[in-house]
Amino acid sequence: MKRLILVLILFPFFLGMNGDRIPSKDKEEFFFLFPAEDRKMQIGEDITYVVKYTFIKLGEVRLRVINKVQIEGREYYNAIANIDSYSGIPFVSLHQVYESKVNNHYFSDFFKGIVRHSEFTTFTEYKFDYSKKNLSVKKGKVNPFEIWTDSTTTAERMYQDGLSIFYYARMNTGNNKSVNLPCFVNEEKVYTKINFYDRISPVEIESIDYPVECVYLDGETDFVSVYGLTGRFEGWFSNDEAAIPIKAHMKVIIGNVTLELIKWKKTGWIPPKFKN
Repeated sequence: MKRLILVLILFPFFLGMNGDRIPSKDKEEFFFLFPAEDRKMQIGEDITYVVKYTFIKLGEVRLRVINKVQIEGREYYNAIANIDSYSGIPFVSLHQVYESKVNNHYFSDFFKGIVRHSEFTTFTEYKFDYSKKNLSVKKGKVNPFEIWTDSTTTAERMYQDGLSIFYYARMNTGNNKSVNLPCFVNEEKVYTKINFYDRISPVEIESIDYPVECVYLDGETDFVSVYGLTGRFEGWFSNDEAAIPIKAHMKVIIGNVTLELIKWKKTGWIPPKFKN
């Protein structure tokens, strides 16, 4: 069960093989597809998902865009993810925080992960200096502070981390294209393929009392992470400027988990209603 929840760290928007049916092509042509180039991140956005394994609610994933800063002429969005298990889940007490500096291309310039264990807290930091083609890695623990890894490798291209890829996917939904994204995950250079489609479908969730108009993507990872994420995924995002993920499933080694939007704070956002 612990591994099942831990997988949420890396790709909170990934879905498993099972999902909502996509309408046939002859039904899609009557819908308005929101242009991907008009999508944008919003400072202050705060969205939360419940995580389910079959009928069991395991915990929540909270995603926030804290601010936008400019450093040495470059702009970054600071994004933070909090992952927490519910109390009373057997054998699990999970509290983790992940931070990413997302650049204007929606790739990562910085990543930090903090995992709170019962006896100590561990951290991981990636710093991407693309001008010098340098990628630095630090890992260790606090209380007491101890460095376990302090190393560098090359950054010959821009990379995604486990949080920045979520925003890249959102900002590109509605395109009809495929990308093979270089990722730096668990100190390994790997790839994630994402297929974006100009498909629109209705998605129903408990927190919204009508079907939400969504656009679709799917893809596949070429690796198995230490948290068990593997294989194909699918996703549905609101067909509007915000491109909010509405519902998600992830395929992991021991089964499928579902993520579903339960609450949000986003100025002016109303989930778009699917029109028959």
